[in-house]
Amino acid sequence: MTEVRGAAGPNGDTHARRAPGTPCRVSLMVHDLTATEEFYGALFGWEFEPGPQQLGPYVRALLGGREVAGIGQLPPDLRLPIAWTPYFASDDVDLTAETARLCGGTVGVGPLDAAEAGRMAIACDPSGAVFGIWQASAHLSTPLTGVPGTPVWDELLTFETSSVAKFYEAVFGYEEEPVVSAAFDYVTLHVGGRPVAGIHGVGLSLPRERGPHWLTYFEVADVDATVREVAELGGQVLKPVRDSVHGPVATVADPEGAVFSVVQSPR
Repeated sequence: MTEVRGAAGPNGDTHARRAPGTPCRVSLMVHDLTATEEFYGALFGWEFEPGPQQLGPYVRALLGGREVAGIGQLPPDLRLPIAWTPYFASDDVDLTAETARLCGGTVGVGPLDAAEAGRMAIACDPSGAVFGIWQASAHLSTPLTGVPGTPVWDELLTFETSSVAKFYEAVFGYEEEPVVSAAFDYVTLHVGGRPVAGIHGVGLSLPRERGPHWLTYFEVADVDATVREVAELGGQVLKPVRDSVHGPVATVADPEGAVFSVVQSPR
């Protein structure tokens, strides 16, 4: 996360929110859906309602009646890494998925219809980082963002930015803005001149057990209190609270090991 992160509007929406390539939703697949609902309900104040069931039991996480995330349950015999997955908007998910394949990526799920919500696919970039592609139905309301308990930024942690940034540029049409620094390998991805996501090359500092992966940041009102609550609710604190140009930030994991960051933006 760098100083070039874009800010959302007063109600959390941005004019680029549904533009192709814009992060438009996040989802999580877990083994214990009930326990996960309890954790995030207590941590972020989320409420839940049933969502599309194509991939098994699935709920929408809501704040004030507006969707902020989706959580599904994995089959008991399927042992996959538990991780938050960002979805990027597309006007044609089938075409975007085929472009990802042609550019060296892999499509693992879909494209398939998600009931009345839209059409989706789940893919990996050439380095192995998982991301989603989402074509929303025209009538679907814009997810809530930019307030405590909502996703505020998505950042790819990978070995180096150069080659993987070219992949995302080809697939989603991003404009790139690299940080000019010999010691800091970072590229911000722009849609319509607005920063929407980042790619951070961390070299050998990348955790070997995870490999390249997307990290979602959630806005919170009090990062210190949130970190304490994560531990009390059975999660882990991976990187304690530290200062950033966006306010205090910490990296944590839920009880099943899904890693995410929390940030307290200046008010």
